[in-house]
Amino acid sequence: MDIVAFGVQADERPLIERAFQGHHDVRCLEVFLTEDTAPIAAGHEAISTSVNADLHAPVLRILAAGGTRMVAQRSTGYNNIDLDAAARLGMTVARVSYYSPHSVAEFAWTLAMAVNRRIVRASTRTRDFDFRLDGLMGRDMHGRTVGVLGTGKIGEAFTRIAHGYGMRLLGWDVAENPACRRLGMTYVPKDQLLAESDLVSLHVPLMPATQHLIDSAALKAMKDDAILVNSSRGGLVDTAALVAELREGRFAGVGLDVYESEAGLFFLDKSLEAIEDDTLARLVTFPHVLVTSHQAYYTEDAVGQIVDATLRNVLDYAEGRRSENVLVPVS
Repeated sequence: MDIVAFGVQADERPLIERAFQGHHDVRCLEVFLTEDTAPIAAGHEAISTSVNADLHAPVLRILAAGGTRMVAQRSTGYNNIDLDAAARLGMTVARVSYYSPHSVAEFAWTLAMAVNRRIVRASTRTRDFDFRLDGLMGRDMHGRTVGVLGTGKIGEAFTRIAHGYGMRLLGWDVAENPACRRLGMTYVPKDQLLAESDLVSLHVPLMPATQHLIDSAALKAMKDDAILVNSSRGGLVDTAALVAELREGRFAGVGLDVYESEAGLFFLDKSLEAIEDDTLARLVTFPHVLVTSHQAYYTEDAVGQIVDATLRNVLDYAEGRRSENVLVPVS
């Protein structure tokens, strides 16, 4: 079976090709799956997509018309997929339900410490041989309070790091994690967590109930000198509201690895183009804001696990098996 993999990064390509060798032929493409690129998949029964692929009903119809019957997404999140439309079209959709939680948790801490200790500004200065310390003062994390919104596998890994820093641990989730409890975490209402935390980190999935979980009211509830980190999904934060608060001089730092309108921007080189997204353009001008391009998961360990799981999903489909990764099975 020939497979087309969309949105493949340069570092990811050899991992995919090596994993699929001896099983199925795979064609790796840098272009992302959109309504315009979907016809490329014609004649291919299975495709693999990245998290920023457009898999809404119009695209799925093009894929189905071209003979595609299986979509293997290389991510845990699947808010970019119209599962109802896929079911109506008789398509199987699978995701990667698990990969190294440490990759994202460690990167979230990297963002937190980078904005806290003004690493980007310091690095830029020293490149110009400016070795002043003015404006570079940060704070110890030891003894301060961290609020973890979402305490699943990634949230737990993040909490373990916070525990190592010697922080007071607050958590919020629909279900408590006993492992976080054992670390000393206290579960509290969201408003209390936001009001008391010096560092707030987001680790919940994006769904209708969590869309703009951090809205204007939530941002106003946070401390003026708090740090906010989002390494989960961009839609969790109302970015326009965040910019409004930043303009008022609030927050010690903000680290964002995701952005709610990142599709069509992230993973691409836009350096020679005018950015039409005024919110993003304004966001990156704040000196205490650090935006990265959805790279928290991007370690050899995590990507290797993602690729291996994607191969298993394709093999399961080809051999008529189902696993916990299947979101839409064909009856």
